[in-house]
Amino acid sequence: MAVRTLVFTLFALVCFAANSILCRLALGDGTIDAASFASLRVLSGTVALLLLLAVTRSGRGRPAGDWRSGFLLFLYAVPFSYSYLELSAGTGALILFGAVQSTMLIAALRTGERPRATEWTGLLLALAGLVMLVLPGLDAPSPAGSALMAVAGIAWGLYSLRGRGARDPLAQTAGNFARALPFAAAVSLVTLRGLDVTPRGAGLAVASGAAASGLGYVVWYAALPGLTATRAAIVQLSVPVLAAAAGVLLLAESITLRFIAASVIILGGVTLALAGRLRPARSRPGSE
Repeated sequence: MAVRTLVFTLFALVCFAANSILCRLALGDGTIDAASFASLRVLSGTVALLLLLAVTRSGRGRPAGDWRSGFLLFLYAVPFSYSYLELSAGTGALILFGAVQSTMLIAALRTGERPRATEWTGLLLALAGLVMLVLPGLDAPSPAGSALMAVAGIAWGLYSLRGRGARDPLAQTAGNFARALPFAAAVSLVTLRGLDVTPRGAGLAVASGAAASGLGYVVWYAALPGLTATRAAIVQLSVPVLAAAAGVLLLAESITLRFIAASVIILGGVTLALAGRLRPARSRPGSE
């Protein structure tokens, strides 16, 4: 992995974890409703990206993107917000990126990437840990919140896969945010009776949209060309650890034994899968 790709990837992962913390801060304290948080997040991200595009291209830059990516971005942002009405920061991030990993690895199989036995074992371990986390029990997370976060993870995985071919990450992300905005606004209109926005909640939504989402996604798009689908899926599984640690420090959230065990299994599976992908392929008869 090139140094540029590594730096961009690490920066993006911190931004992803920050999104979980900012969303949980806003919704956990009841400072904003979920639909408004998602809409303000997408709106502020759109404005920030369009301004950045105008400044860096001397007014000649034009947003790119496409409607399919815009819809996937919306399909990630809105369920993400609603799920954090029920989930802790770490648990939400673990379910989110477990779903992301599964989606991207399945896509890798469909496009011809051939996992080795260690990668298959790692994937199955990671999925087993995810299943263990959400199985019914006294300390199991909310089923509704878990399902919504899984939808968000699948949408984000598909969005990331589409972003691997982006020639201009900034223009692409700006266009995708702009296209996601009408969908998010429609949800806010439908749920208008539940509107509840305080200055603090709005500020957290704007921080999530303009900084952690807008800038973070541009950097992630810039990193994706240097990552295989498998590696892009795997590195994102470090986000739950960052989010859980920040949740304990900033939100006074507790970490259950179930979460710890699931995290060990999932991250162990990820490590095993990554080790399998990085191992040089054995030369076949007749190959040079």
